Amino acid sequence: MKQCLAGLTRAELREWAAANGEAAFRGSQIADWMYRRFQPDPDEMNNLPAGTRRKLTEAFHAPCVQMLQSDCAADGTEKLLVELTDGEAVEMVLIPGGDDEEKQRLTFCLSTQVGCPVGCLFCASGRNGLIRNLKAGEMVGQFLLGCRRAGRRPDNLVFMGIGEGLFNFEELSKALQILSGQEEFAMSPRRITVSTSGFVPGMQKFAALEKEFTLAISLHAADDETRSKIIPDKLRYPIAEIMDAADLYLEKAGRMVTFEYTLLEGINDRQEDAAKLAKLAIAHHAKVNLIPYNSTGGEFRRPAKEVIRHFRDILHNAGAHVTIRQERGAKSSAACGQLRLRSKAMPALTGKG
Repeated sequence: MKQCLAGLTRAELREWAAANGEAAFRGSQIADWMYRRFQPDPDEMNNLPAGTRRKLTEAFHAPCVQMLQSDCAADGTEKLLVELTDGEAVEMVLIPGGDDEEKQRLTFCLSTQVGCPVGCLFCASGRNGLIRNLKAGEMVGQFLLGCRRAGRRPDNLVFMGIGEGLFNFEELSKALQILSGQEEFAMSPRRITVSTSGFVPGMQKFAALEKEFTLAISLHAADDETRSKIIPDKLRYPIAEIMDAADLYLEKAGRMVTFEYTLLEGINDRQEDAAKLAKLAIAHHAKVNLIPYNSTGGEFRRPAKEVIRHFRDILHNAGAHVTIRQERGAKSSAACGQLRLRSKAMPALTGKG
């Protein structure tokens, strides 16, 4: 089975060149095309001999992703539907800064799986379950596609798209190695965030890397009873175990975790919920990011603006570090997974990103 060219480190590209009768510097040339010029297509690597380009095409999927569809919002947010080599699709998002001081800032949001095994009841991403894990090269391929689309690297990178990234730990960790490696993209780990639903075994492995990545935990409730109404049993861990893993991450990585908390009307938006969440955040030195719910057509509803503000104020007054996520792309299939689900009912699309 072919690998994705984008999933190789600079050292692995040198090894490939040597093993395939190419001069050693050819591996570095290929790496420079990908890591400096964001180009994974051998046909575009015009300083390589035709024979070398042909070997690459025969040996690897290159590129391993292509853009099928783009959905843009008035604020500049662009969601891309990205096709993989087997015809499956995921989503990624290019998110610009939101005010004059931040207008140069750019964040990419990437996916780690086709579908999701967690199945949070309010989320479109896992509506059809897990199809398969993404390979590291498919994650890096999204990054390269975004760089070409934007004409530059992002300032920040978040793995908050489709999938439970820590359920696909080996491939995610390889992608992180490439994205933060000094010989590759050299992004600061502090500018890379990985989101998890609270998958404790993956959190423990992630802590063991002892790298300064940011860990965001999709908590959504501060007690197990409420959380059981939102997240099915299959991959839901007790909050006490999640907190232990969060403490381990703080110890090993030296980074505060963030509690992501999607506010759902009548489910987790009460004053007592806010008080419990504040207590957890303070006890475990965590930040809280409140997320007003984006409807995916189900039973859940977004709380009123005054309820959201009051919830935030309770946390703030208790001494917790709390923010409300600034919404981007509100009219651009904003909730994760919607563009992919919508595409299932559309004719096949083609196009090279």
